[in-house]
Amino acid sequence: MLQPPGFRQDSISTSLGSIVYYTADQATSPASQSTRKRSPEDQPLIVFLHGFGGGSSAYEWSKVYPAFVPEYQVIAPDLLGWGRSNHLTRPYQIEDYLITIREFLEQVAPSPAIVVASSLTAAFVVRVAVSYPGLIRSLILSAPTGLADFGQPYQNPIASIVSIPGVDRLLYSTVIANPFGIRTFLEQRQFAQSNRVSPEVVDAYLASALQPNAEASALSLVRGDLCFDLAQYLPDLTVPTAILWGRQAQLSPPALAQRFAELNPRAIKAVEVLEGVGLTPQLELPAVTIGVIRQFLAELSS
Repeated sequence: MLQPPGFRQDSISTSLGSIVYYTADQATSPASQSTRKRSPEDQPLIVFLHGFGGGSSAYEWSKVYPAFVPEYQVIAPDLLGWGRSNHLTRPYQIEDYLITIREFLEQVAPSPAIVVASSLTAAFVVRVAVSYPGLIRSLILSAPTGLADFGQPYQNPIASIVSIPGVDRLLYSTVIANPFGIRTFLEQRQFAQSNRVSPEVVDAYLASALQPNAEASALSLVRGDLCFDLAQYLPDLTVPTAILWGRQAQLSPPALAQRFAELNPRAIKAVEVLEGVGLTPQLELPAVTIGVIRQFLAELSS
């Protein structure tokens, strides 16, 4: 949840709650003052959407999105139930995210936006793009997955445990929302190399995980309430799309990248698998990730 220098916090209201987002502060950002090629109003909008996991937030992209300020209007929100945005007190459903992502884009984007999204959120964005293609100019997806792709059932060994009332919240507080739990999750699930998990990363994820009612979104994910088969929606995608994947991604194998691309070669124009990174290359190797996104942007705009 740390805010990069030169960025400010703002928020908008959706039908399900307020969503906090981060954008370049035109008054203080060095890039805003000296290196912008055009006025912010004339620049294309690029929106960075984080994935889901214990303590997720817009921090996930915070090492990447400042690099795009000179050429783009940059916005990075904490999605509903994560970071500083509103947290519901009930279990979350897929429709909650389809609605709020659409409403967020409708309010922040006067013209179609470039959307960069990761993991399950990337799968949600595909569904939004299929239903509302006029909202999105192009998509860059990092390890997109509905967690039940190509008919494979969602599998999590603790899903049944966190379905028990009372036990679910106890498990969240003792196993997930503490420094040891966050570090273990990042080292074992998000990163390919544990030495890349810095104290700053742990602190940022922990701050998000400790927000009031933060357990509701995390437990909905673990139970499988948010899972679906992304492969059913990709053939209907018309928005120009590129896919990025970490070779060592734990929760979703990189072989899915090519399988997804083969479902719709007209829309999915590029696939890149990065060596030596896991599910969040944007945190493990941000400079490399920036380079790949720039390459994708050039390919998708040509």
